[in-house]
Amino acid sequence: EAQLVASGGGLVQPGGSPRLSCVASGFTFGNYDMTWVRQAPGKGAEWVSAIDASGRNTFYADSVKGRFTISRDNAKNTMCLQMNSLKFEDTTIYHCGKNVDGATITGQGTQVAVSS
Repeated sequence: EAQLVASGGGLVQPGGSPRLSCVASGFTFGNYDMTWVRQAPGKGAEWVSAIDASGRNTFYADSVKGRFTISRDNAKNTMCLQMNSLKFEDTTIYHCGKNVDGATITGQGTQVAVSS
């Protein structure tokens, strides 16, 4: 069974730089494009960033471009999201996801709270 577990969130000051990690198991990680999405309770999901299976191509939402960096290590079945210059509006739950046939299957998220 495929599992995706995100970690690394927490309480961060504005301008902070947390690094989120995603550990994948139960599937051949290196075969899939991967995604980070974020979703506040009761609200729709917002696509944040994606990386192709090779790791060579990355994509970002305009809201995070220039501040966040996505990366992956296929040998370790892990993906990361380096977040810099955090803003209050970045506060929400972040999930990593596996892209399958145009859909994103997400796993357990990690909460990021930006507060002074």
